[in-house]
Amino acid sequence: QVQLVESGGGSVQAGGSLRLSCATSDTTISVYCMGWFRQVPGKGREWVAHIRSSGATKYLFSVEGRFTISRDDAKNTLYLQMNSLKSEDTGMYYCAAGGVNYCPTVYSYEFWGQGTQVTVSS
Repeated sequence: QVQLVESGGGSVQAGGSLRLSCATSDTTISVYCMGWFRQVPGKGREWVAHIRSSGATKYLFSVEGRFTISRDDAKNTLYLQMNSLKSEDTGMYYCAAGGVNYCPTVYSYEFWGQGTQVTVSS
């Protein structure tokens, strides 16, 4: 069982930045596709970005150019740099791992963290 632990959330004003981290002690994490997701109360979990084991990335249209996903497999850590934050970026942010040589659909990721809250005030 891969355990993922998110950190770095907090409260910021619109236009600010935050850097989320997702750490694991599992060294096999490097083979997985890893993603960031967010959820607000009453809505489903929304995919934000993913990064393949190759390093290839893909982003939700509304965050492209503002968010950057990266991974440091030597440190078994996934990151999400969030700049120019908007109030609509508010939510609980989760990291997940799953899929070898492919990235699953949202609810098909195998391993999930507990989430870290991001609140952006306008």
